[in-house]
Amino acid sequence: MQADAGRGGVPAMTDTLPAEPGRRERKRQQQLDHLADTAWALFEAEGFEAVTMERIADAADVAKGTLYKHFPVKEALLRHRFHRELHAVWPEIQPEMAAAAPGPARLACFFRLQARWCESRRGYLLPYVRFRLADPQLTTDKRERSGMDRIFTELIAQGQAAGTLRADIPAALLAGYLQFTHLATLLRWLTEDGLSLEVELTRMLELACSGMGARS
Repeated sequence: MQADAGRGGVPAMTDTLPAEPGRRERKRQQQLDHLADTAWALFEAEGFEAVTMERIADAADVAKGTLYKHFPVKEALLRHRFHRELHAVWPEIQPEMAAAAPGPARLACFFRLQARWCESRRGYLLPYVRFRLADPQLTTDKRERSGMDRIFTELIAQGQAAGTLRADIPAALLAGYLQFTHLATLLRWLTEDGLSLEVELTRMLELACSGMGARS
């Protein structure tokens, strides 16, 4: 099923993530993918902490300088891998997303799907998140952004258009608030034992949508 291009449908991939690159950028991406895939195979086989940058360069058959030029640390390789996974999976989850009503229900669907992915990558997420928080390119280089901000903005805009989310605050601003709340929830799950990320994200979204007012 294809996503509706309107506000009531799921945002198309081209609306939320970078457009198709030109030839030079495609070659660059191919090399980055090769390096990240080589690193990922090593991480899975030997453990993230045990693998060195030199080991990755050797396995990828590139000079250390080439690896460091594109990825200064191992966490940058995780960033590339994870952002590519988001880009690849987005079309696959559109039917399930489109089945949920615009607004809180669709956001809840997205967070439920994200929780499953995070569970499968838990062992790598803490170094990734810490790197992202300290990454100077987080706001300056769009090529290195995950696209989550645009996904949140579009999903919120859909809810505003449908009348299920307040429309007196710009969707992009609400998305920024949601991103920080989402990050805090993810960090808590990563650093505390015994938590269910799906439960925590559901609670976070309920709070974000309903506020902190006392229930009557």
